[in-house]
Amino acid sequence: MSVQERKRRERAERERLIVATARELAEQQGWDAVTTRRLAERIEYSQPVLYSHFRGKREIIGAVALQGAAEMATALRSAASAADGPHARVTALARAYLGFAARNPAVYDAMFQLDGGLAFASEDTPEPLKDAFAALLESLGEVAGDGVHPGRFTEVFWAALHGLATLTRAGRMPPEDTGRRVELLVDRLAVL
Repeated sequence: MSVQERKRRERAERERLIVATARELAEQQGWDAVTTRRLAERIEYSQPVLYSHFRGKREIIGAVALQGAAEMATALRSAASAADGPHARVTALARAYLGFAARNPAVYDAMFQLDGGLAFASEDTPEPLKDAFAALLESLGEVAGDGVHPGRFTEVFWAALHGLATLTRAGRMPPEDTGRRVELLVDRLAVL
């Protein structure tokens, strides 16, 4: 292995460590606790080393969001592929989405609530975000109904899931009713 390859590998490992540590700290104590000083202390590198990877917290949030989007896409596809038939697929997809949001609140915030400097719904949208939307579209497009644009239907369904995730987490809706909400959402919106 050349010196350059080793340096690239070490840089990539350091970057993964920074993102993993930021994510862990955010999940434990919230995003306000994630500062470059605290990250530098936890990973045992200086702040200038952190800044050589990320210009600041905003870019770190963006990196966590991209990682989360890739994980969400995998979870959605896995749930949908394990279900049989359109109704079961959409129900499994909705449950997987809400489950991901509940298990990973700081990551979910990085993806959809915080400014990570990422473009949404544009040509500049990073691939992991596009892929997460595609994972929704793959199952939801088939139940959009005649004359309904599959992408627009997916946006509306996603907005409903996001609302359920956000309101439940904020204590505005009791979590024990989530299953019934998912059933209502699927039964009323999806053309099966």
